[in-house]
Amino acid sequence: MRRLFAGVALSTLLPCISYAQNATNASPEGAVALPEIEVVATAPGGPSVAADKVPAAVRSVSAADIAKTNGATVANALDQQLSSVSVNSVTGNQYQPDVSYRGFDASPVSGTPEGLAVYQNGVRINEAFGDIVNWELIPTNAIDQTQLISNNPAFGLNALGGAVVLTMKNGFTYQGGEANLQIGSYGSRLASFQYGKQIGNFSLYVAGQGINDAGWRDYSRSQIRRFYADLGYRAEAAEFHLSLSQGSSHLGNLGPTPTQLLAIRDAAVYTGPQNTHNDAWMANLSGKLDVTDTLKIEGNAYVRSFRQRHNDGNPSQAQSCDPAVNPGLLCFGDPETLLTDANGNQVADTLNGGVAGEIDRTHTSSLGEGASLQATSTQEIGGFNNRLVIGASADHAVTSFLGSGELGVIQPDLTVAGLGTIIDEPGGDDAPVSLRTTNAYYGVYALDAFDVTDRLTVTAGGRYNLANISLNDRLGTALNGNNTYTHFNPLLGATYKLTPDITIYGGFSEANRAPTPLELGCADPAHPCLIDNFVVSDPHLRQVVSRTFETGLRGKFTLASLPGRFDWSGGVFRATNNNDILNVPSDITGLGFFQNIGRTRRQGIELALKYTDDRWSAYARYSFLDATFLSDVKLASPFNPFADANGDILVHPGDRIPSLPRHKLNLGIDYRVTDKLTVGGDVIMASGQFLSGDQINLLGKVPGYGIVNLHASYQVWDHAQAYALVGNALDKRYKTFGILGNPAAVPFLNLSDPRFFSLGPPLSVQMGVKATF
Repeated sequence: MRRLFAGVALSTLLPCISYAQNATNASPEGAVALPEIEVVATAPGGPSVAADKVPAAVRSVSAADIAKTNGATVANALDQQLSSVSVNSVTGNQYQPDVSYRGFDASPVSGTPEGLAVYQNGVRINEAFGDIVNWELIPTNAIDQTQLISNNPAFGLNALGGAVVLTMKNGFTYQGGEANLQIGSYGSRLASFQYGKQIGNFSLYVAGQGINDAGWRDYSRSQIRRFYADLGYRAEAAEFHLSLSQGSSHLGNLGPTPTQLLAIRDAAVYTGPQNTHNDAWMANLSGKLDVTDTLKIEGNAYVRSFRQRHNDGNPSQAQSCDPAVNPGLLCFGDPETLLTDANGNQVADTLNGGVAGEIDRTHTSSLGEGASLQATSTQEIGGFNNRLVIGASADHAVTSFLGSGELGVIQPDLTVAGLGTIIDEPGGDDAPVSLRTTNAYYGVYALDAFDVTDRLTVTAGGRYNLANISLNDRLGTALNGNNTYTHFNPLLGATYKLTPDITIYGGFSEANRAPTPLELGCADPAHPCLIDNFVVSDPHLRQVVSRTFETGLRGKFTLASLPGRFDWSGGVFRATNNNDILNVPSDITGLGFFQNIGRTRRQGIELALKYTDDRWSAYARYSFLDATFLSDVKLASPFNPFADANGDILVHPGDRIPSLPRHKLNLGIDYRVTDKLTVGGDVIMASGQFLSGDQINLLGKVPGYGIVNLHASYQVWDHAQAYALVGNALDKRYKTFGILGNPAAVPFLNLSDPRFFSLGPPLSVQMGVKATF
């Protein structure tokens, strides 16, 4: 496998070197005015370096790229622009996407193994309890640039696959005002504004967005409000910013639907209600000071609050007791185990022959604060250019988690009507939870980039992480626990300019992820839990450590026959996770717990080509991802037809990790027809993926798909623009996610196929006007 991987990499990259070199030599002198050199962040909120000196792949999405999407989340732009990013919809709501980069996730779904760190102006915004990322709370119009940075341990915990770095606008970088109104299909409404101004040494920037969307699925209405403000001060040798972020959302997230229901109606849902209400705010004070011409100090301090309420209507294990043993009472799990309520009382059978359901409710409230400080020296060493970054960070958060399940009856419309009884099975699998957790994360890091020659730059460094996570059970002692994790993550890499326009890079790094409080609270095989619902116990889990190798080439060239410039890149990567964490089976069918499952690997190839001139811009980007298990492991999959009598499947090395497309191709083009009219479109194509629950790869795949999106804008006059966005222009019916579930949980539906799917949105049209001032 290693020889094959290296051979594929070499055969892919060498033609790029040859062609790019020949094309560059053939280009006429002065044909293109080269743009400003792209810079890449090297540490959270810290200094940036020229992309040619970064020993890793460089991926970025601009504010203009985001504007070509429907404004839902920045994830839409990442999916459209980058082949190495795939997006699926576990929740079934477009505002809550799962973002995967090289097979590592940043998801809003609790229980997802999070493998990407997400930063906003230097602050890590993965939420404290489960490291989830709520993409819908970030105002897209306030984002100046988004970068995907791999192979850099300076970004701390969770950066197994890399970091998503969001740089927000301020009054120094954006000046003027914009108001935007947009209407569209399925009751979609968006209103947004932004305004920036510099007054002497001071600056002000404010932005806001409001979204109302009825949704194309049943019960999928969404309402989002998000706001961002920045007050800045800049002097000759110093700059300070105080920013405030606020967001709230109420989302209908219905999840996957049985394939037999989708065959009847695409908008169908399974059980409800299923909705989430999120509220978050953050204040961040950042600053930088030029101590000398070669020494800069930067830092930030923040406070962040997050609250979430989640309601989830589900089938229940409650059932009428055996009338010969306990007549008129309800049992739980089997016809003989009596159901008890929160007061310890037996529960009368009030189902009246209906199907039992329950409304599972969770409430999460987190308050966190943190700070970071770093120094950057560009002092030459022995006459050679050198950039040394030394930094430290501390993050602390306290979370309160509450969970309970209300007994109910599933109605003909598949919603659950509550009966007012709170289920409490203290010795079983469904009981109220009240948990307080504390996260304390500390890190120190150093990175040094040394120019050995004017062509060769060597980068070395590392980060030491310490994570302490404590759990306090406020209803008993089962959840109590205290866990500390430490790890040093090294980095070694180099870049070399083969020619002024071609750079080769390569590097190795490690990154680690400490188990989240959610994972630690659901890690006991003797007390399994439903991942989306409640935590129940706290044994020790080992941290995940990922080792990444990557190498590639990037460059630019021109052709005598064309007025513009081509930018290209090609690379290969291999990331191996040790002690990966997944949900594995318990002895109770259908339930599970988190456990270290050995090693997994994600490796692949990434290719990109972009052309830009005064009127045209076009790109083609391709990625190949081989994501596999490397260890034998038993996993719960009770609804897999190939499971054993206990509902388990045995995964072997080489089996592919589900929910990840192996191939992805992105194509895009924009053409400025006149000085006022611009038209364009993009194509997203992804290959099939295995269903979650089919880690043994014996069932059919979720089919691959290809969709076309179109956009156009017309400058009505200097300060007014009309635009249109067409999503899924060919009205392609496609599936973005698949999972195996229990088709018999609602008997009156008479379902038998265990495959559940989330469909992508159908044809949609948004039209809007923007006014600038």
